[in-house]
Amino acid sequence: MSLVRDIRDLEEVLANAQLPALPQSAIKLLELSKDPANGPADYAKPIEADAGLMSQVLRFVNSSYFGFSREIACVQQAITLVGVRTVKNFALWNAVFSVVPNPKFGPFDLKNLWQDSLRRAVFARLLGRKLKIHNSEDLFAAALLQDIAIPMLLKSLPEQYEQLIQRRATDKIRLSSLEREVFGWDHAEAAAALVRSWHLPEEFAILIERHPSLEELLSSNPPKYDASCVALASLLPACKDQDWRELNEFINGIEKLLPGSASNLESILEQTDKQFTDFAPMMKLPCPPTSLVAALKAQQEAEAEA
Repeated sequence: MSLVRDIRDLEEVLANAQLPALPQSAIKLLELSKDPANGPADYAKPIEADAGLMSQVLRFVNSSYFGFSREIACVQQAITLVGVRTVKNFALWNAVFSVVPNPKFGPFDLKNLWQDSLRRAVFARLLGRKLKIHNSEDLFAAALLQDIAIPMLLKSLPEQYEQLIQRRATDKIRLSSLEREVFGWDHAEAAAALVRSWHLPEEFAILIERHPSLEELLSSNPPKYDASCVALASLLPACKDQDWRELNEFINGIEKLLPGSASNLESILEQTDKQFTDFAPMMKLPCPPTSLVAALKAQQEAEAEA
């Protein structure tokens, strides 16, 4: 298929998916973000007007992740303490979660997807901070949203995706590679298109759409370190996977991105596991049965025995 045909097909799929609209509170926050002069007081108003969102924001800021010594009861104070970008991003991905459908498709489980996404988001932000990337909060949001198109694609193309998921399990090939083989595009491009259709910040779309292309991002001149963090996070194992099939690619990538980190990998994964444990209750998610540290050790032992 030609590139023009592929793009038209993706647009047709998304158009037929009947995408839900974002909540008004999220739309207002997006409007406010267009003017850098807006501050905590401005952002607090639409959040306070949505009782559910206000409760979630305060729960977020009062979580063990931030570790404040006293309870924060005021939205404006919460925004002042953790920053406009952090609270805005929380509200936006919380809004996306609220409208993404659960296709009830075979072995697919939406909570498993959010579980995987949260772990990848925590890792991307942790890596971004180690690299001193200024937009590490955007890395968190982009990694969290990188797979949002999958439930909609499952709902729109159930027969095709059933075959792809079966092949992913039996042939141990990345889903994005199978999608490009069959459709000419992948779920990363679809997710970026969704982000743009919702008028979320363009930086999210840019970070999301190339997450299957780690080697390309690292070898570009200059290397795209922020997008590489999101791409590297996508190589973490799914919480329900029995093996870490992309471990070698992951280790090679993190060593290129952060030289010397491969020897300290267990510590980095331990920090990710800890931050996930702190964050998961806010999204009403359980901790995975196997931690990243345990998955690393199990895969290394399996490879040593092979």
